[in-house]
This record gives sequence, C-alpha cells and structure tokens, in this order.
Amino acid sequence: MAEKRLFPSTPDYAEAWSRTCRRLRAELGEDVYNSWFHRLELDEVDNGVALLSVPTKFLKSWIHSNYTDRILATFCAEAPDITGISVCVRLSSRAMPTRLPGDQFRAAPTVVEPRPSAAPDARRPAPVEPREDVRPGKAKPAQPADFDAIMGSQLDRRLTFANFHVGKSNHFAHAAAMRVAEAPLGEAAIYNPLYIHAAVGLGKTHLLQAIAHAAQEKGHRVIYLTAETFMYRFACALKSQNALAFKDKLRGIDVLVIDDVQFLQGKSIQHEFCHTLNALIDAGRQVVVAADRPPGELESLDERVRSRLMGGLSTDIGPLDEELRLGILRSRIAATRAKQPGFDVPAPVVAYVARAVDSNGRDLEGAVSRLLGRATLTGAPLTVEIAEDAIRDLVRSREPKRVKIEDIQKLVASHYNVSRADILSARRTAVVVRPRQIAMYLSKVLTPRSLPEIGRRFGGRDHTTVLHAVRKIEGLSHTDGSLGEEIELLKRMLMD
Repeated sequence: MAEKRLFPSTPDYAEAWSRTCRRLRAELGEDVYNSWFHRLELDEVDNGVALLSVPTKFLKSWIHSNYTDRILATFCAEAPDITGISVCVRLSSRAMPTRLPGDQFRAAPTVVEPRPSAAPDARRPAPVEPREDVRPGKAKPAQPADFDAIMGSQLDRRLTFANFHVGKSNHFAHAAAMRVAEAPLGEAAIYNPLYIHAAVGLGKTHLLQAIAHAAQEKGHRVIYLTAETFMYRFACALKSQNALAFKDKLRGIDVLVIDDVQFLQGKSIQHEFCHTLNALIDAGRQVVVAADRPPGELESLDERVRSRLMGGLSTDIGPLDEELRLGILRSRIAATRAKQPGFDVPAPVVAYVARAVDSNGRDLEGAVSRLLGRATLTGAPLTVEIAEDAIRDLVRSREPKRVKIEDIQKLVASHYNVSRADILSARRTAVVVRPRQIAMYLSKVLTPRSLPEIGRRFGGRDHTTVLHAVRKIEGLSHTDGSLGEEIELLKRMLMD
C-alpha cells in the first residue's frame, strides 16, 4: 500500500490554532500556559485530525493525561471540522507522519545515509515517539512503563558559589545558602526548609545548584530536581508500579533541592511532595526550595505544602542594582574573552549596558552575546551607539508595568483595612463585598486575565460573579464621584 504523506497545515488552520492558543492562555493563566503549552505546535491537519508535537516526552505524557480534552474542545470551537488531536514528541529533524490502520499515527522512520567520515560506531537517531490519537468518545491508549531509578536533574558546573556575584539585593540569601551548604555531615539542619524566592533571572537557580555542588563535595547524598522532573519521575513510578522505590530513594538522601516549585501540579503529586517534605524535615535532613514568589502566595499548591514551606527560613532575592549588574557583565565578558581572545568591550559600553539592561542576569548574558555578534560579524570596534542598537530588544524601561492579580488583592485589602484572606473568603458582609468587587474590577481592566481565571483567583468563584462585580463597580464609578476617585488612585498606585 502506497505511503500517504501529509501536508503542512493551511493558513486557515494555522490562524485557528493561534486563536486556540490565545484562548488557552486566557482561560488557564500565564503560568500554566507557559509551563505546558508554550512549546506545543501544530504540525499538520489530516482528515480533521490535528497533529501536534512537543519537544519532550514528559510534556507529551502530561498533556495527554491532563489537557487533551480541553485542547480538543477549544480547537473545535475555532475550527469546527477538527474531529480529533494527536500528540507526538518531535525531533530536531522531523519525520513525515504516515497513516496506519485503526486511526493511529506514527512517524515515518528517518533513513540516515552512511557517510565516509562517520565513525564506525556512530549512533543512528532515536525513532520518533508514536503519536497518540485523541477523539471524542475514544479511550486513551495505555502508557508504557518508563521508570528508571530516581536521579536528579543535571547540575551546571559553572553554577557554584565561586561564580556567584553578591550584592545588596542577594547578600542575605547568599549567606543562608552558604550556611546550609557548609553544614557538617550528620548535623541536623538549622534552616529547614530553606526557601528562596525571586523573579526570573535573579540567581535563585544559581544558588540552589551551588548548594548542591558544595553539599556533594562534603560527602552528602544530594538530589537536585526541578518541579517538572519531580512530576515526571513520580508519574513514571506510578505507571511502572515502582512508587515505593521512588519514595525510599528520595527519603534516604541528606539534601533535597527542588527548583521552580510553583509549577508543581496534581493532587497526588503534591501529596507525595508533602509527605517527602515531612519525612526529610522530621528526620533532620536538609530541604532547599526555590520559587518565583513567597510560599504563602503559591495558591496552586495544597495548603499543607504551603504551610510546611512557610515553617522554615524564607528569603528573597531583589532586583539587581547597577553595581551588581556591572560585576555580572564584567564576569560574562571575561568568560567570553577566554573563548574569543579578540573580543573587547570598552568601559563606556559596559557602563551603558549595565545602566540600560536592568531586568535580570539572563538579559545581561544576552547583551554580551549580542555585543559579541556585532564585534565578530562586522569587525568594527564596539561603541555606545552600536551597543544601543544591538541590545535594543533587551531595554524594557519603556514597557508598561505588568500588574498581577495578587498585587491588586493586596493593595485593595490594605486600602480598605481588610485582609487578603477576607477578600478570597466566602464572607458576604458589606465591609468585605465592596473591596472584593473593586479588586475584581481592577483585575479585569488592568490584567489580560479572563473572567473564569479571575474567578479562580478569587477563591474559586464563578465567572458570572466576576462579571456582576465588574458591571456594578463600572456603573458606580460613573455615579459616585468619590468612588471613581478612589479607583483612579488605586490604578495609579498599581501602575507606578
């Protein structure tokens, strides 16, 4: 039987998929969307079946287990002729899918022609993962067991205490991390758990990996895991019926380091994480956790997990000051010069970049890469004018501030002398209802969140409740001058 080739999705389907992604982002929220859907791509559409791909097996498994029905329903709303979806893991060189009997799909094997220069033992590329076809009313295929002995995520050898730049914004977090890492073998942990929170690119992952490196050098049994890896390992353990081995391995270590805990999802996974925390902390073993916000604001986590995390030492890393940014830049430039001896950045250019790129360390590293590209590809000496053009996309001072729903809730609660817990509660007294409605209204007009998402952030309320609050405050602000002035004041305070 002749092989049937599929063609790329048409512009109409591509536009429908783009609208689907925007709807998923609005309904599920920025954090969930970036965690699970940001790298989900539409490859082809064949006979009404949308063929989707992701870069990792874990993403494929998680999406297939938790979101396929949601994706299908949303895509169908934008493209009514879509009858099913299929998910696979894509490789760097994609293979063309082929139709198989029984509405299943697999990728055609990649044929690799031998090259004279290839080593005799050169490995052939791994086969592409089979696609999983999901249609309304059709049972999902069973997942194969894929559990290996628990092992941590890969550590970066560059992320040590020796390479960490200390400044005013991170000196306390650095001191706490050093104290934890230098604890003698067998001594009970003092700060347990140690919880470090910061925005993206400010160094929390660097500190966590530095702790892991230092603890390993002292002979501690250390496991460093991202939340994504923890979820993947636990899911594999359940599927292969090795959950006990998974638990025993985790609870037999000296130091557990968990990064990006805000992405931890799933009731059973959170329960296991909580049990692991309790077992390790009660046994005097060290736990180190990092996230992008304080533990009390991790609303997606179970209350018991949040409570346990709040019971230790919590410290934050603030924005990088200019002196710290200068130090980071000089270090990155020196490391780049070691690989590219002709690379030279004049002091005025370094000073300009340190002033202009004030967001985070990753953007500073990106600035060095852009300067290197200009210097090596054009051959012209770097000037402030050239640097200004090279890093234009990294200068964010003119971007409008992104307001978070949590910030709105805190400010409104403080302004009206109630607690944030009151706003999220089921209380219906007048002293709480009005601030709650104002906070919902501000969340709608100052953030891109959908009504259902806002409702979930306000104690799991229905979107109709949010709509009622928005319409009521909108109407009152036009008839009540003092209320209108209060709302404008709150807007200015949130946007400054």
